Amino acid sequence: MVTFGIVIARGYGRPVNIYTDLERPPLRAAALRRALVVPGGFWTDLRVVEETGSTNADVAAAARAGAAEGLVIVAERQTAGRGRLGRQWQSPPRAGLALSILLRPAVPVARWGWLPLLAGVALAEAVRRVARLDAYLKWPNDLLLQGDRKTAGILAEGVGDGAVVVGIGLNTTLREHELPRPDATSLALAGATSADRDPLLRALLRSFEEVYGRWQAGDDAGVREAYLFHCGTIGRRVRVELPGGSTLTGIAAGVDPDGRLQVTDPSGEVHTVAAGDVVHVRTDQTTDPTQGPAHETTG
Repeated sequence: MVTFGIVIARGYGRPVNIYTDLERPPLRAAALRRALVVPGGFWTDLRVVEETGSTNADVAAAARAGAAEGLVIVAERQTAGRGRLGRQWQSPPRAGLALSILLRPAVPVARWGWLPLLAGVALAEAVRRVARLDAYLKWPNDLLLQGDRKTAGILAEGVGDGAVVVGIGLNTTLREHELPRPDATSLALAGATSADRDPLLRALLRSFEEVYGRWQAGDDAGVREAYLFHCGTIGRRVRVELPGGSTLTGIAAGVDPDGRLQVTDPSGEVHTVAAGDVVHVRTDQTTDPTQGPAHETTG
């Protein structure tokens, strides 16, 4: 809608002037493409859309149509974003980064479990560099800030024909009343030096290009070291809610060569977890799952 020469977007049931919220300027698509889509570079196309249901769905459709690796779609507003276990979410326009990346890894499928972890490393590095916050990762797909408050999530999905879509959602300027859950936060609420999405997106994509290239080149030790540096799960007491309804409790001891979480149970046995919902259990809390979530953080 255009009223008296001012562009109006509809958000949350009411018109919103996209130029009046100075904390949430629109992304400059042309400038981003000039900086990131360069000859000989990894990124092949970068599209910024005003609104979409799911950037993962959009990139998956592009992959099935034959799009090249390195496509990035960023949405100013996402209305049906998807997380792990089918969870859905949305946020106000320009209050975060919602993007998806198309990958066609030239490595065995067994190693693709590293992809959300690589995205996590890139995201943690970008937030530390631009926002100057002590961000850390919760295996396998969350970025947390102080107090285990979630500020970002990652979802990797295979879409056939050797393609994988990695989706990332980062809360940048969400205000307290806009948070989707009590244990969430945003960069701005956490006191970021900068929550500007433009430099955050540039830093994220450049960092991902670097760590993904190292992983594809076989630098497993270096990639694993980078992940362990940023991961706040390792060394923590955890409860893992496994597919099928069973639960595993113990100490998160590390990740194996395929990116799977290793948990040492109270008897000393080491379990390897490929998928599950991880709960960080504080030391002042019993590990009895009947005791409730008052001192836990979940994904």
